[in-house]
Amino acid sequence: MESLENPKQEVHIKIDDSISSSKERSTDLPHTKPIVLMSVLSSLHAGYFRISLSLCSQALLWKMMIAPDSPSMSHVRSNLPSLAFHLLWCIALATQVSLCLLYALKCFFFFEMVKEEFSHYIGVNYLYAPSVSWLILLQSAPMMDPQGVLYQTLFSVFALPVLALDTKLYGQWFTTEKRFLSMMANPASQVSVIANLVAARGAAEMGWKECALFLFSLGMVHYLVIFVTLYQRLPGGKNFPTKLRPVFFLFFAAPAMGSLAWNSISGTFDLLAKMLFFLSLFIFMSLVCRPNLFKKSMKRFNVAWWAYSFPITFLSLDSVQYAQNVKDQVASGMMLIFSSISVLIFLGVMVLTAANSNRLLRRDHVLGSKTSPKDKQKLSRLSVATC
Repeated sequence: MESLENPKQEVHIKIDDSISSSKERSTDLPHTKPIVLMSVLSSLHAGYFRISLSLCSQALLWKMMIAPDSPSMSHVRSNLPSLAFHLLWCIALATQVSLCLLYALKCFFFFEMVKEEFSHYIGVNYLYAPSVSWLILLQSAPMMDPQGVLYQTLFSVFALPVLALDTKLYGQWFTTEKRFLSMMANPASQVSVIANLVAARGAAEMGWKECALFLFSLGMVHYLVIFVTLYQRLPGGKNFPTKLRPVFFLFFAAPAMGSLAWNSISGTFDLLAKMLFFLSLFIFMSLVCRPNLFKKSMKRFNVAWWAYSFPITFLSLDSVQYAQNVKDQVASGMMLIFSSISVLIFLGVMVLTAANSNRLLRRDHVLGSKTSPKDKQKLSRLSVATC
């Protein structure tokens, strides 16, 4: 019987999975792109426009400094400052366009998150930031005449969202019981003031004096109301997160921009413009003398650090206008000091942002970027479809 048994043979089957693995590698890359894009869009919020706001304000500073009547670079006989200004303006334009496209995609794919951001007491203020960036970019644009049709058309397009948000936000402060200013006021509320003052300066540059006065009065009256409300330490200010304390620099950014706007409206750096400049200078010194206020917010990198840059740039712009009017050594020294500080802080924050790029697009729950149930379903369906 043993002789009749068939001998056992081992069969080795070798499967060549190089084709399948190559297919997986080729199909994994396209599938990961939508997931990465959706992750970026879900983490993006209007606070990221601080970056473009800093770039655009820096471009405006360089435009003023290389102007023929500017005392800052009148002795420099080189094309390097002009080339730096044009390069900076192009970078600001590219950054602004990129952020606007990404935020438009977020409005399409994650509309519920945008609605949450609109209803958030801090996040709603940064919805002004895209319009402010466009307006400053327009004012710093080379080879564009403020009296031209294109300039005036673009100004109207960028200023209309500011007025629409003013009607919504300022109306809530004195008509909606749960959104009284005493409960909703926080340092970020001054972004709305800056938006109106930037628009007022742009209207004055075009010669629209009545429109400029309207926007200036709207911004300055609400600045006084917000400043007094925050000065009294009412309940709204107690809910401000520690990591957003760089936004405190907006306290001196608003009067500095108010001084610039009034200088454009009146045509001279008169008494009111100087008063606003000195007020912003005093608030700046008060904040600088209290470094412990910002100690906790500097432990980890956050996109809120860009709030250090553009307020100081506004103060530098104001110092340039002051030096052009006063024309003495003290004013020129202040202009050089603040302009140097502005450029150094701008470069420093840019380097830190590049060094911490892996933390740049992490989801921030402070500004109302929490994923809603509908948006979670979108992300889950996308991840299942790509598996």
